[in-house]
Amino acid sequence: MSTARRSAAEAYEKTPTRIFPNSATAAKELAAEVRALIEERAKQGKNVVLGMATGSTPVPFYRELIRLHKEEGLSFKNVVTFNLDEYYGLGADHPESYARFMADQIFDHIDIPKANINIPSGKVSSDQVFAHCREYEEKIDAMGGIDLQILGIGRTGHIGFNEPGSSRDSLTRRITLDRVTRQDAAADFRGEENVPHFAITMGVGTILRGKKLVLMAWGDNKAEMVAKAVEGPMTEAISASFLQGHPNARFYIDTGASRELTRAKLPWLVGPVSWTPRETRRAVCWLGNQLHKPVLKLTDEHYNEHGLGDLLSEQGPAYQLNIRIFNQLQHTITGWPGGKPNEADTYRPERANPYPKRCLVLSPEPQDAVVSMGATLERLAEQGHDARLISLTSGNLRVPDSEADKFAETLKELAGIVSDSSVWAPQTAYAEQALKMLADKGEFGADTPLLRQLKALILRGELRDAANACHLTNDHIVFLDLPFYEEGRYRRFKSTQADVDALAALLREHKPHQIYATGDAADPSSVSGICFKVLEAALKACEGEDWAGSCSLWLYRGKEKPLEGHEIDMAIPLSPSQLERKGRALSRYGALSSLERASPESNRQNAANYDALGLAQYEAIETFQRWRRV
Repeated sequence: MSTARRSAAEAYEKTPTRIFPNSATAAKELAAEVRALIEERAKQGKNVVLGMATGSTPVPFYRELIRLHKEEGLSFKNVVTFNLDEYYGLGADHPESYARFMADQIFDHIDIPKANINIPSGKVSSDQVFAHCREYEEKIDAMGGIDLQILGIGRTGHIGFNEPGSSRDSLTRRITLDRVTRQDAAADFRGEENVPHFAITMGVGTILRGKKLVLMAWGDNKAEMVAKAVEGPMTEAISASFLQGHPNARFYIDTGASRELTRAKLPWLVGPVSWTPRETRRAVCWLGNQLHKPVLKLTDEHYNEHGLGDLLSEQGPAYQLNIRIFNQLQHTITGWPGGKPNEADTYRPERANPYPKRCLVLSPEPQDAVVSMGATLERLAEQGHDARLISLTSGNLRVPDSEADKFAETLKELAGIVSDSSVWAPQTAYAEQALKMLADKGEFGADTPLLRQLKALILRGELRDAANACHLTNDHIVFLDLPFYEEGRYRRFKSTQADVDALAALLREHKPHQIYATGDAADPSSVSGICFKVLEAALKACEGEDWAGSCSLWLYRGKEKPLEGHEIDMAIPLSPSQLERKGRALSRYGALSSLERASPESNRQNAANYDALGLAQYEAIETFQRWRRV
């Protein structure tokens, strides 16, 4: 374990952990360290051996390395790389292979010799897997070992593909992928059923032989596993936890990924706290949940016995503090997301005027907004607001080939039964062309522009059906089709000024009083993360315009961890019938992930959380946080 001196705030952390404001800042610092190492070794006439990772996490780091090469002349001719893993069964030319990913993300953009690139083969025959893995280990050793190993962390806590149960001494081997890992890769493969079941991965023991290890993690979804890996016991259930035993391992994380660390989640346990209103509510909600007691039943003794004596002495006694926090929680609950007209709004989350409001609900992919806030969307429409559902991207990459095949076959069959088939000749030709392209590309080939267009049309129909179920008419649905998505693919997206300009033009056209958005807590390389950054830039471009100064921005959570009690600024309760209608709206989508399908249950859990704090009992609740510009 590292002997580096820790601050009191880091007392619970067993591996040194740096928290950065965003992934770009962390990537820049790490890339500067790598540059210094490469240049130092080059002067000595020696190589640098880097261990490389895949997935969206290292993408900002790779982009900074490319920038250093293209803009500042950093050469990679003395760099040798070893990748952590590869899907078993995929060849290097497969669009979702890690060999292809590394070529796209970094190797094709720098001057590293191809002979210096080492990636496990996904196509080695089954009877040769053991020998192939042993040769990989031997080649690493022959190069003098890995100087710096880059790592990410999966939702199962894995590094590489070392799923739960991987021992500390495990070596490079073939492994069966955990169901959660396969779920996370489902979008890349257009369906969980298409994700390979096996992979070849460096073992935990192989990784720990690296001289330096840096694990990066971005976004709220990584927070729970980061905390377990950094603060919990070393265990085979979380292979990243074994970094605690390495003398030179570090975690580089952003603010979102840090939220479950003790210094971020329970700061009063590690030092003095500035008791802001948000921090005070966090502490009181935590104490109630810790003791399984409603807020109004907490006592002075409860505060003192759980490290909150300073809060009590500053804002107590408990009775008065409890009532204040209870009232704050109660005031977040409203059935009027757009504000209640002709009513006092002192204690309501959203202002009453103007009424009706122009509301833009931004959905990164066509399903996101309905999944996360379908009932709120229905409320806005029913209460007379001009609510517009904006699908920022087409979502075509998430549509499986089977859906496109079904659509094309139906179109072809329909053309064959009409009385005058010659009228349908163009439709028949279109369907036959689509079917041929599906057959030619095979199970995992890249979609042609025509197929992406066809899949986008399928999702448009599904979104219209779902939005209609939420009482939105078709003329209140906008498909923006941001260029970064249409020109890219998962884990390879990169926004440009064209995306910002398109969204800024939409904002200026509608001049909204309210915007609902998501992605602030997401992985910055994800679709929702990129969309939120585009929104930030678009809002900045509109600063100073009359409508912008009075526009409120409400954040909802999509695939990220739900908002906690102290983070919620607006809670929209759902009756049983409203939750049922939301379920019917979700059923209009043909390809939701298991996490998306579980949205109604997540809404029920939100209500249970409010109930546990002593608030009124509801069937379900959709939650929102007011955006506070940093």
